[in-house]
Amino acid sequence: MFVLHLLFAIFAIGPLVHAVTTAGRGIRQGDAGATASAARMTQIYSYASILVIVFGFGLMSAKSPYSGKTVASFGETWIWLSALLWLVAAALALGIIVPGLKKATTLIGGGDSAKSIGGRVAACGGVVALIFVVIVVLMVYQPGS
Repeated sequence: MFVLHLLFAIFAIGPLVHAVTTAGRGIRQGDAGATASAARMTQIYSYASILVIVFGFGLMSAKSPYSGKTVASFGETWIWLSALLWLVAAALALGIIVPGLKKATTLIGGGDSAKSIGGRVAACGGVVALIFVVIVVLMVYQPGS
């Protein structure tokens, strides 16, 4: 369960963070193909990140081979805070970044400028990346346990 949790964290969250932090580049360059691709990648990897949570909850409820107790409980600060932060990051990605990139793609494809959307997309991308940094710190240090 731990291996699956880590693999999905690496192969879903990593590309998600890359997509959201570089999405503004397509807007700045006026490249509709790049913005469409970034929107698609952000959407796909946001949904794939659900598997990180699923395997994390599976890992959390598993019995430790050393103590025989469950690995963690949802009542622990680092668990519920990580889940809440993931929810905020996914909401930003799916609720602001993806629609913004789709709108930018339409504007750029129609010959208009989408620079007014670029700041919001880039800012949200940076926030999403920082949220995942905080989640990694919480997973490593497990405050409150």
